[in-house]
Amino acid sequence: MKTMNRFILHVEGLAVLILSVFFYFSLDFSWVLFVVLLFIPDISMIGYMYNTSVGAIFYNIFHSYILPIAVVGIGTLFSVPVLLAVGLIWISHIGMDRMIGYGLKYPTDFKDTHMQRI
Repeated sequence: MKTMNRFILHVEGLAVLILSVFFYFSLDFSWVLFVVLLFIPDISMIGYMYNTSVGAIFYNIFHSYILPIAVVGIGTLFSVPVLLAVGLIWISHIGMDRMIGYGLKYPTDFKDTHMQRI
């Protein structure tokens, strides 16, 4: 059962990645912006320089869907294309991470994620 649950999470990440990339490019946003910003959320790993608890908090804030969905919502609601683009890129990053197997972090170690403990 663990293997099936993990597989489902990987496929779910792939689906999020595909859909966010589809919407991003269907709105005719820039390829350059996409490439430049795709890995920006990983800057949150700098918190691990302090300790694993702080690192996990920063990483999880920037690798959960809550903030980028809010950014997409605000961008859509107030017709701010750059916010919509940034939110979709951010969601793409998270989907890509989940597809590969990176999940939200536990404070014990960088390698301890919700995807490994399933």
